[in-house]
Amino acid sequence: MIAGCSRSDPPTDPVSAGPAALSSVAGCQGCHEMTLDAAHDLGCVSCHNGVSEAREKQLAHTGLVGKPAHPEQMKATCGSCHAEIVGRAASTLHFTVANKINLVLQAFGAKERLTSLVDIPICVAPTTRLQLAEDLLRRRCLRCHLYSAGDAYAATRHGTGCAACHLAFDNGSLRDHRFLARPTDWQCLSCHYGNRVGADYYGRFEHDYNWDYRTPFQAKAVEESPPYGVGFHQLSPDLHQQAGMSCIDCHGNKELMAGEGRLTCLTCHAAVLGKGGPTALKEVDGHRQLILRLSTKILDVPLMRNEAHERYGRQVACQVCHGQWSFADHGNHLLLQDTSDYLSWQALTRQGSAELERELNAALFHDDDAEPSMVDGITGISRPGVWLQAYELRRWEEMNTCLDEQGVLQVCRPLLDLHLSYVNQDNEVVFDGVKPSAKMPVMQPYTPHTTGRAGAFYQGRLQGLSAP
Repeated sequence: MIAGCSRSDPPTDPVSAGPAALSSVAGCQGCHEMTLDAAHDLGCVSCHNGVSEAREKQLAHTGLVGKPAHPEQMKATCGSCHAEIVGRAASTLHFTVANKINLVLQAFGAKERLTSLVDIPICVAPTTRLQLAEDLLRRRCLRCHLYSAGDAYAATRHGTGCAACHLAFDNGSLRDHRFLARPTDWQCLSCHYGNRVGADYYGRFEHDYNWDYRTPFQAKAVEESPPYGVGFHQLSPDLHQQAGMSCIDCHGNKELMAGEGRLTCLTCHAAVLGKGGPTALKEVDGHRQLILRLSTKILDVPLMRNEAHERYGRQVACQVCHGQWSFADHGNHLLLQDTSDYLSWQALTRQGSAELERELNAALFHDDDAEPSMVDGITGISRPGVWLQAYELRRWEEMNTCLDEQGVLQVCRPLLDLHLSYVNQDNEVVFDGVKPSAKMPVMQPYTPHTTGRAGAFYQGRLQGLSAP
């Protein structure tokens, strides 16, 4: 154990000593009082480096690693004890988001598939459709991932790398230093908010950006930011959420940290219990039961008995009948603008980006004429120009369906209903409403987390299918 860095340290009594802080207690916790969990009750310098015996800030921070769990550091820090887990986690889709980025890039002309978000090229002043999409991903879309600490809203700040899921934040700040073996839903929702799968599990559908269509109506130009940046309509939560299930009851460590063992509805609800299901799922006295990971509550699991499952099961995804509602954001217009002419955006200052909202409000309401710039969500480095966003229509009431590559009917959303434009510093329109390739379907299959009982008119969603 390194002196001055464990939970057994003496009480802290930091004092100010001019420009460089001086602690009356030697060691890291002389200034940074942190509660640790038993498994990680190590010396602070074990992960953060620095000089543990120092009292003066500058000396104490010599060689400091501020974010040891960051992807660029985690192999040497977290991996020193968890080498296999860290190595496998770094290659999962949850970590690389490869499927998401490649879908967009291929829609705008990419020929090769990227391995990870960090491989997206950096471009200043795009001259091609693909470069425009690359800059869109880096600076507008990719603000929630394991290389980023999240957007600057109360509920969306989180750690990086391993700490994104395994450390708890509260109101935008680290709550304490106790690592969570089992993340709660609040860690998941710090990334999976807005109109993304995850928020819908809690029945949340994001408000429109335009201030005339947000609720409750605010009769002032500048309003306080909601916890997730944009407020939401409260719709019906997923049946599983209402029963007390957390995200990790279905999305466990095998899927998120090893890229394998993904569960499906059949894993729990098939008439015959197969192999490969979670150990928490058991047959007890003729009943199937699931033990929840966080609460240890025991749930009875209903089995598929309706004849419709046998009739349509191979042709239709479960959520086509059981999804209560879905995301449908039509006409997603995104404008890269190198000038600070924001007058036409006065009603759209709520943008789901704290950085951009600050810039818009400063320019529109405080006469701040700073040059427009926006941070790269992967590197954290700012570049000229900002990405502004507006939707034509945001709705949830109509359940859209489409066929996937295997011919299975799925719930789908207009994910590629994208329109990209670019106005440069000379106020010249370089690109105007560029759309994805016509070869890429606008409507893309997805799995809404809005499960409920199939309604009496579920067959209305099966138009075009014939019975097997």
